[in-house]
Amino acid sequence: MNPDDASTPSQLAAQSRVVVIGGGIAGLVAALECAKIGMRVTLVEASTRLGGTIRSAELAGVSVDVGTKCFSTRGGTVRALVDELGLSDEVETPGPRTQWVAGLPGGLVAPLPAGGVLGIPENAFAAEVLRMLGWRGAWRAYFDRVRPVLTIGTERSLGRLVRTRMGELVRDRLVAPVTRGVYAIDPDDVDVDLAAPGLNAALTRTGSLSGGVVQLGESRDDTESAIVGIRGGMTRLVDAFAARLIELGAQVQLETEATALERGVVEAAPGAGWNVHIAATTEPDEAGDNSDNNTDGAGEGATAPLEPLHADFVIVATEEGPARALLGARLRGAQVRPTTHIEVVTLVLDDAGLDSAPHGPEVFAVAGTPGATTVTHESAVWPSLAERLRAEAPHRHLVRVSFGVAGESPATAGLDDGEATALALAAASTMLGVPLASDAIVESHRERFVQARPAVAIGRRDEAAAVRAALASEPGLVAIGAWLAGSGLAQVIPDAQVQAEAVRQAALRGAEPGNQRHALSPE
Repeated sequence: MNPDDASTPSQLAAQSRVVVIGGGIAGLVAALECAKIGMRVTLVEASTRLGGTIRSAELAGVSVDVGTKCFSTRGGTVRALVDELGLSDEVETPGPRTQWVAGLPGGLVAPLPAGGVLGIPENAFAAEVLRMLGWRGAWRAYFDRVRPVLTIGTERSLGRLVRTRMGELVRDRLVAPVTRGVYAIDPDDVDVDLAAPGLNAALTRTGSLSGGVVQLGESRDDTESAIVGIRGGMTRLVDAFAARLIELGAQVQLETEATALERGVVEAAPGAGWNVHIAATTEPDEAGDNSDNNTDGAGEGATAPLEPLHADFVIVATEEGPARALLGARLRGAQVRPTTHIEVVTLVLDDAGLDSAPHGPEVFAVAGTPGATTVTHESAVWPSLAERLRAEAPHRHLVRVSFGVAGESPATAGLDDGEATALALAAASTMLGVPLASDAIVESHRERFVQARPAVAIGRRDEAAAVRAALASEPGLVAIGAWLAGSGLAQVIPDAQVQAEAVRQAALRGAEPGNQRHALSPE
């Protein structure tokens, strides 16, 4: 990039080369933002497909999501991007999403109290709360109403806040199943101000946690669903990204792994840029882990090296393991906590007993319950999915069974696919309240994930800021992705947009690659 040869922003952009490493959603967003202003974009992805945790599989003649299945409407950023990519008319609102809890004493499976926040009840003596806590637990929870507010709005940990105000049983039987099922972390590790904005302040105003929950409920807008999906599956979003990138002239190279980064002279440029060393890859065999799950940075399928890519800017958009391998000493010791291994078994079932959806459609397990963390009756959630399945058979259903939370190995670890499927079927039978026989299985699918810490985790923002601060001294280099932004499209997409905008602004100013320290400063 030579600013002396260009006088307009469009010319400067056209001379700027950016390499995006990783074709998950973060990488796709960054590549699109740079391509939209005319930058010369090359995106490399080690696997055979784009999308990262957005994955689909053909099961019993129907394409279904086996990874990310929806997105949060909070903030409107994801929805705006969906609209931009031409999928506005394909957005789907879920049906009623009653949440239940399994693993209660006596094998009880019961619905979460209505009107609560993250499982925290409004009324300790409501019938559904009494059913789950018993009189002793209910009286302890009621003590919150008369207990003085000693630490006004200062408790950061959701678990500690609930335990202190309403007791262990509320934490363990109501709140923990929700945080473990939704975020895959224990409530003690959840930042209450991020997971339930305004709850601490409402507690201060009302003098009790349950009063704060009531106040938040009164201000809550229930006219719009908190989550939405895309008819036909979330991979349609990935397809729209790919089509748009091709339209804008970006180069997308699959089965191409970035193996090293080094400062070097960029062709036809007066200053130093980046050399991105790459190698062709092959997919692991069926018995091995999906390449997207590789956490140690090693390219299992790496073959012969290819010619390095030269760039003014490099955006690292891989999972944490490969990102750390590429960035190496540039991180200057910045640490991010270990990621979580998740396994999901998707079951296509023929059973009329599921037609009435007796439990759920979303059932969380109490901590310590053997087996699954969450069972979701997906065809009871998404009307279009139910319609597609019923077109194949009148009593056909799709059930998704998730295993694993932070700090715990999935119950399926070490099991072969048949054993994992049997365990998933047993969990679905118990948690959905329908005795399901093995001959009800039409087809099944097993998927493995590495899940980054959620955005609501205590300390995650500080950890991400440390990484960004370390990279601020590296001209033209940024890192994005769920390991920094937190898991979930509503976190990953706006973070990628912010970081890509810093790259865009630097390119449009005609700044030398060596002068990006301030342009690419941490958020």
